[in-house]
Amino acid sequence: MKIDLPWLDGSLSVNIPDQNLGEILSPNPCPPLADPGAAVEAALSAPIGLAELRAWVRPGRKVLIISDDNTRLTPVDRLLPPLLRRLNQAGVPDGAVTVLMALGTHRYMSQEELRQKVGPEMFRRLTVVNHLWQDEANLADLGRTENGIPLKVNKLLMESEIIIGLGAVVPHHIPGFSGGAKIIQPGVCGPETTAETHLLSCRGGGDSLLGQIDNPVRRALDEMGLRVGLSAVINVVLTPDGRTAGVFFGHYQEAFRAAVDLARKIYGVEYRLKPDIVLSNSHPCDLDFWQAHKAQYPAQIMVKPGGSIILTTPCPEGLSPVHTELKNFTHFSSREIQDKYRAGELKNGVAVALATAWAMVREKASIITYSPGLSDEEIRALGHSRAAGPDQAVAEALRRQGPEAKISVLTHAPDLLPIWAGRERP
Repeated sequence: MKIDLPWLDGSLSVNIPDQNLGEILSPNPCPPLADPGAAVEAALSAPIGLAELRAWVRPGRKVLIISDDNTRLTPVDRLLPPLLRRLNQAGVPDGAVTVLMALGTHRYMSQEELRQKVGPEMFRRLTVVNHLWQDEANLADLGRTENGIPLKVNKLLMESEIIIGLGAVVPHHIPGFSGGAKIIQPGVCGPETTAETHLLSCRGGGDSLLGQIDNPVRRALDEMGLRVGLSAVINVVLTPDGRTAGVFFGHYQEAFRAAVDLARKIYGVEYRLKPDIVLSNSHPCDLDFWQAHKAQYPAQIMVKPGGSIILTTPCPEGLSPVHTELKNFTHFSSREIQDKYRAGELKNGVAVALATAWAMVREKASIITYSPGLSDEEIRALGHSRAAGPDQAVAEALRRQGPEAKISVLTHAPDLLPIWAGRERP
């Protein structure tokens, strides 16, 4: 059977023998909102868990709007104008509003990328800046969280009286789902905070926290949101093709949870087969492996121990344009990576945290990767095997797992939440 996978601006074809094909899983169909603009206005008029905006925004207050960056599809350019209009009506002038890009530890956005993200008019009217996470002088030290995570955040949060986050909600392997207070961590925190939060998600061993609503990481994020004074969020849920399916505005915990209910309906997919092989396609997280790695975790949940994962990803920017030292230690075991970090031999805690998660996937199943953007050296550094094409990857996986092996396909893997349809957990 020939299967066409979404691939950058086109598609990638892969052929799987009929007798080996198990399930093909994609996000559930969901119609986009007929009038997204009206939905934004309706959400702003009826906050979830909060009073109406004018009741808690006073004239002249300094407002910080935190937006996710260009690795996310959140339609910030359509969310900002109605939000700014209501802030203006509440007595907050344009000059009192700053938009901060929640880069986490991603590369800084160019001025043109910032303009595209917020829209030309908002870029002209408002101060729009990157979160300069690499500059220690740009961070405020707030001590430690209850579970000991050092909390350093962008100083703009301490200088603002109203903080509103803009982001999208999808399943995520570290806090269970994106959205809510995730706009704070890792969005606008220092790298040490991000490293320890990410490592928290690896403490239990086994599979990731993908799709778990209540977990240690989410509780830590919510505490951070409270500590910095996160006033509200606008969280959207998008259809698989990037259009708006739902808009949720209000308290950062309650609006987030309402958005999760819709996200699960779209991205939660039942599977009935415990496959020997999972073909996991990285769309829509295709830019570099720092994004594409999300394709591994749904496959990790599904694949039989000792099975194989086929990863198809373009990665035009390679492994990571920022965390270039990754290739020096990603092939180590998960325990060795953490031990070397605690011993001070490895310095980049954020890279250590993700490399640990990658190793945990590898320790469950071997990984065969087809990626035109990753070099032979980078694929070896990941501990993966290179395939010259998707069909070759299928052939190699069948060689490893046997001619009767079953292959399940995840077309939009980074956004999928596999849900076991059997009576017992696989």
